[in-house]
Amino acid sequence: MDERKKGWIGLNLIDGLGPIKIRNLLKRFKEPKEVFSAAETELLEVPGISKNIAQRIKNFSDMGLEKELSLIKELRLSVITSEDKDYPSNLKLIYAPPPVLYVQGGIEKKDRLAIAIVGTRRCSYYGRKTADSLSYELTSRGFTVVSGMARGIDTAAHKGALKAGGRTIAVLGSGLARIYPRENKELAVKIGKSGALISEFPLLTAPDRQNFPQRNRIISGLSLGVVVIEAPNRSGALITADLALEQGREVFAIPGNVDQPTSSGTLHLIKQGAKLVTESDDVIEELGTLINLLPKKAEEKEEKTAPAEGLKGEEKRIYHLLTTSPQHIDEIIKRSELSASTAAGLLMTLELKGLVKQLPGKFYVLP
Repeated sequence: MDERKKGWIGLNLIDGLGPIKIRNLLKRFKEPKEVFSAAETELLEVPGISKNIAQRIKNFSDMGLEKELSLIKELRLSVITSEDKDYPSNLKLIYAPPPVLYVQGGIEKKDRLAIAIVGTRRCSYYGRKTADSLSYELTSRGFTVVSGMARGIDTAAHKGALKAGGRTIAVLGSGLARIYPRENKELAVKIGKSGALISEFPLLTAPDRQNFPQRNRIISGLSLGVVVIEAPNRSGALITADLALEQGREVFAIPGNVDQPTSSGTLHLIKQGAKLVTESDDVIEELGTLINLLPKKAEEKEEKTAPAEGLKGEEKRIYHLLTTSPQHIDEIIKRSELSASTAAGLLMTLELKGLVKQLPGKFYVLP
């Protein structure tokens, strides 16, 4: 591991230094090692850095970093920083992405085609069965399922993906050396082999209550959309749905029995405009058919010189209908003479290739 990455890990270990403050520090000092060697007066010039935090930086012990690095090696983890090329592309687009990710397993390019499935820990048999079957269907059709490995809906979603032989990612609200809940340790091992366990928290971080709303932004941030299955009012799953909306992701909800408290949150989401879902086709229709999804890479910027090169058939037809003036999706569908689901899928594919930009209100333009 190079010294720069060790420096990132060190910054991430300092209590009170979140993504924004770390970004501000590196903007000012460029290198992590320069942050640690800076004078307290220099640190205080950085936006968001209080005297208390400045003193924590100055008092940071290399022993704490060495212990973390030793544990990383012992657990055979990888560490990805937000400047690394293999940092999840979906996650990089959110506000204040986590500067450091600890990973058990691996993140692959195809994980960009991801759907989050979340819900209450105290779920019914119906909720558990629905999460399992929906996850199974989505992974069978090429999606990666993202969830939080909590009891209930999350656990069922991960198990459904594993049952289908697909990929699943668990985002923890604790450090990866403190798997929570404990009864999911065996599940965690399976997920690490068939996908990834991820956490932004230092390895020995306990599963404290305040960590879970913070980790929820990663669940939604890794995904193209979030499906909520059984969530009472004031549920953590609803926090994830709110974060998804803020991040420009799609929100889906499974309807439930109106008499059940666990249905109140999902029914509220549907009233507020969330897409009602009963099967995987409902999710795919809304997102579009992404079978030929090609993740955009930084090294593929030469495509901009001839952006339509390599496009074929209906995908090329849709692309040539677009201009630098915004067009509503209904107009594009009408002019393309394609079905709504096919046109939406092609637009999503072009958007993820970086060839098309979606504006609020379902308007599309050439970037």
